[in-house]
Amino acid sequence: MESEVIYKSLRKQWSDMGVIFCDMTQGLNDYPELFKQYFGTIVPAHDNKFAALNTAVWSGGSFIYIPKDVQVTMPLQAYFAMSVARMGQFERTLIIADDNSRVHYVEGCSAPVYRANSLHSAVVELVARPGSRLRYTTIQNWSTNVYNLVTKRAVAYKNGTVEWIDGNFGSKVTMKYPAVILKEPGAHGYILSLAVAGKGQQQDAGGKMIHCAPNTSSTIISKSISKDGGRSSYRGLLKVTKDGTNVRARVQCDALLLDAHSRSDTYPTLDSAHHQVDIGHEASLSRISQEQLFYLTSRGLSQTAARTLIVNGFINDFVKELPMEYAVEINRLIALEMEGSIG
Repeated sequence: MESEVIYKSLRKQWSDMGVIFCDMTQGLNDYPELFKQYFGTIVPAHDNKFAALNTAVWSGGSFIYIPKDVQVTMPLQAYFAMSVARMGQFERTLIIADDNSRVHYVEGCSAPVYRANSLHSAVVELVARPGSRLRYTTIQNWSTNVYNLVTKRAVAYKNGTVEWIDGNFGSKVTMKYPAVILKEPGAHGYILSLAVAGKGQQQDAGGKMIHCAPNTSSTIISKSISKDGGRSSYRGLLKVTKDGTNVRARVQCDALLLDAHSRSDTYPTLDSAHHQVDIGHEASLSRISQEQLFYLTSRGLSQTAARTLIVNGFINDFVKELPMEYAVEINRLIALEMEGSIG
């Protein structure tokens, strides 16, 4: 087990205000009381077999604490890379946004191509205390022999907001369903995901929203692209408990197929203990329009450039939520996908 973790340094102005941004091992050593107060409370070891494995052998990951009333205006960034073949990567991330604080965490993941299969099994726990706003952005570009099986979950307290922005490229199999437990009144959850499945790849992604309190709201938007026989799936849960009155929630799934050999599936679950709620689900499946291709190629674009432009328009809702450098990287990855250069 070996992995590489790279962090961007925290500006002194934030550390002087009590912001903690370090790796998990340092967090355990330097802030044991805070660490133990939250570690394993959202994703316990017995949650599933991959969470149990991660809890037993975790190494690396980010530990972040934002004090009360502190708003970090710059994204905190980390990068995780697999550095050897036939390995497992088990990073653990814990982020706590205290009352009325604000933070945006951005994470990149990648692995070079090896002949042997590898496993990425991470656990992420997010805590949004009352009035806080916590955004977690991840762009994962794995090689095509990585099994990406992760558990990501958040709890939002009174008037707290949790936002997951989740991009998935590469991997042999991805199974990832970020979740938000809306625990107290006024909490809000937002999940925006993008999955690109190419030849020999299965992207099984989605999201979960659990409404446990009145006056909570949530949105799940899932975008997927399937090409060269790849398979993408949306698998999600929208649940309203008996205490979740006056809930507003919606799920939107948009899939784009680039050829006749690829596949896209939708597996939504809506479970409400109340009739007086405003919840809904909508899904769309489309192909690249031949009229659009003809128009663009008649203006001098190649077939590849035209398809790339159409795909970029399809994922624009996702790209515009990213910091500029990540938006540029996504556009580059899409261009490489259209050329068949990834994997």
